[in-house]
Amino acid sequence: MVAGCAVESKLNKTISDGDLEPHLPSQSQRVVGLGEALWDLLPAGKQLGGAPLNFAYISSLLGARAVIATRIGTDRLGDELERDLSARGIETGYIQRDTTLPTGTSKVRISTDGHPRYEIGEKVAWDALASTADWRELAGQADVVCFGTLAQRSEQSRITIAAFLEATRTDCVRIFDANLRPPFYSSGMVLDSIRWARIVKLNQEELTKVCTMAGLPVCASAQDVRGLAAHLGVELICVTRGQRGSLLATPRQAVEHPGFPVRVVDTVGAGDAFAAAVACCWTLNMGLEKISVVANRWAAWVASQHGAMPLIDEGLRRQMLP
Repeated sequence: MVAGCAVESKLNKTISDGDLEPHLPSQSQRVVGLGEALWDLLPAGKQLGGAPLNFAYISSLLGARAVIATRIGTDRLGDELERDLSARGIETGYIQRDTTLPTGTSKVRISTDGHPRYEIGEKVAWDALASTADWRELAGQADVVCFGTLAQRSEQSRITIAAFLEATRTDCVRIFDANLRPPFYSSGMVLDSIRWARIVKLNQEELTKVCTMAGLPVCASAQDVRGLAAHLGVELICVTRGQRGSLLATPRQAVEHPGFPVRVVDTVGAGDAFAAAVACCWTLNMGLEKISVVANRWAAWVASQHGAMPLIDEGLRRQMLP
């Protein structure tokens, strides 16, 4: 999805190509990132992180009413996290505060090609997500919910996430971004999560693992991924392929995209940006070709910046809208 030269000229050229007229989703559309919110401790300093939070942030840039449903500590890092999210326009009213467990952190090491390696802190606040009346109400209002496996590593949070998903409407777009981080997942957890999902987002390595978990041959072609979508009973499978772009597959159609060449700073959050753009475009009933362009565009921009939640110039943001 990302490699090579400067991002601005490539992305701006894409904006001017074809029929990608900017279009905002309804400001009343509620998009929920459900699960972990933490601080990524990068070599350049700490950055806001956690896949559901990254998803919510990019959704807010795409024009949605973004909400994070998570749990943080009653500590300095928690105060700073909530304050920073409010400043970025993300709704914080559904953040739970834990009086015992600390705000989560993850030490991140960046390889020479920009790829991250994570050392994720354990026994932190988002391991104790609680099913509350206001969360169940939020679930019933959600138009899109993104969830993964990491926040399900504790039984309490896994039960809470399942209860939230069960309380969503049938037309809610539930997107499962697997985000497999050993040893914090199991085959049973992944397959159960897929059963809740309408959209499944995987990287190439995760695609291989999911095929094995499902007892199927490893997908070797776009046609195979179409068959996997049908077998799993999901509407869409998104496969990110790093510098080789992406594949989107429904049971009836598959579309590949080569990605946009950019100068990679780090790839932290690029996949989450991809997932957010896919969900936004899906709710707008766009075709797979256009979804592929928009999702790769946002992923490339994030990879060209420091951290998963970079600030963006308003002019560029509006140019990058689907």
